[in-house]
Amino acid sequence: MADLKSDFVGIKSPNPFWLASAPPTDKEYNVRRAFEAGWGGVVWKTLGLDPHVVNVNGPRYGAIWGADRRLLGLNNIELITDRPLQTNLDEIKVVKRDYPDRAMVVSLMVPCEEEPWKFILPKVEDTGADGVELNFGCPHGMSERGMGSAVGQVPQYIEMVTRWVKANTRMPVIVKLTPNITDIKKPAEAAMRGGADAVSLINTINSITSVDLDLFAPEPTIDGKGAHGGYCGPAVKPIALNMVAEIARTPEMAHLPISGIGGITTWRDAAEFMALGARNVQVCTAAMTYGFKIVQEMISGLSEYMDEKGMTSVDNLVRRAVPNVTDWQHLNLNYVAKAKINQDLCISCGRCFAACEDTSHQAISMSEDRVFEVIDAECVACNLCVNVCPVEDCITMEAMAPGLVDPRTGKVVEPDYANWTTHPNNPAAKAAE
Repeated sequence: MADLKSDFVGIKSPNPFWLASAPPTDKEYNVRRAFEAGWGGVVWKTLGLDPHVVNVNGPRYGAIWGADRRLLGLNNIELITDRPLQTNLDEIKVVKRDYPDRAMVVSLMVPCEEEPWKFILPKVEDTGADGVELNFGCPHGMSERGMGSAVGQVPQYIEMVTRWVKANTRMPVIVKLTPNITDIKKPAEAAMRGGADAVSLINTINSITSVDLDLFAPEPTIDGKGAHGGYCGPAVKPIALNMVAEIARTPEMAHLPISGIGGITTWRDAAEFMALGARNVQVCTAAMTYGFKIVQEMISGLSEYMDEKGMTSVDNLVRRAVPNVTDWQHLNLNYVAKAKINQDLCISCGRCFAACEDTSHQAISMSEDRVFEVIDAECVACNLCVNVCPVEDCITMEAMAPGLVDPRTGKVVEPDYANWTTHPNNPAAKAAE
């Protein structure tokens, strides 16, 4: 079987699946249960020095659901840990002692001054923790106090604080980046200049998920008021993948280790992050939705996939897709595909027809007895029909071989090499026109 062991900036774990800094990693009880379930590591929920951190005692989460009530995204207004610093440090120490083979990284957020960092870092080192993650991403609560995303949105601050931390600890330093910024490369570059050993991303996205139309207040609602919070879960995965890829495909940062975060629910999600440059992944919402044992499916699924691909270690997977990430102007505009409907699978619902007829290219016909067929001459291969079809693989996109599409009409034609001098794909014939 494939070896899932992970070595992330010298931090070793039996697999690349870590729990992200969040409610699931807030205390010894949770983390022990996580390790027993099979998680390779955890990032302990963010510690700070403010003794006056007080979380709300009302709802802390807003949600977005799919039509089947499947949780697509969470918006949380929870702050960093509100438990005493020493209590957290004591628990980290005993858990690391009892699980020496698991990664134990501690998330930190303290004021943007060097002395607080000098104070807290030795205390974290004394626990035996493997590394620290600098929380420069939280968009609510702490940002109003000059921490979290208030630091992560200013590259100069990222570089400055990272330098302080590197100067005052022997532990590997991971900088957690906020997505609430225009160009993710800028904070990543700043972290690198400051000496960061790695970056992790993305942190939560600033959001309001819904409004109570009776109280006229954002949800979750606390005594008639609501606040913006941090959005996470499956819905943020596309944003996270893009930001990971942007860093990984930038030549100057190609060597920068990345811990991927954002909507990872299955082994496939994790594999996609790794293929785009992440060397491990962190999970939160999936564990909060399904429980800690979800990692077992992730482990077995990734292992089977790697076996099928002949990969012997996770290093074989990391960055495999990066060379194929490009900008639009470099795409092959001579590539042509057409939609094809499998009549044996079609349930005649008509969703493909409605979508194409009303909003796209009028490339699907409907007969009187509700048989739907693609009009090749009109099909531009946008694949909207594939995405709205409720039956998997009923509609597919098929690439056309050279000579099978008349570029003037878009119609599929058979190759006619006997009459190549007048063939529509012959450059000389085109020039003669």
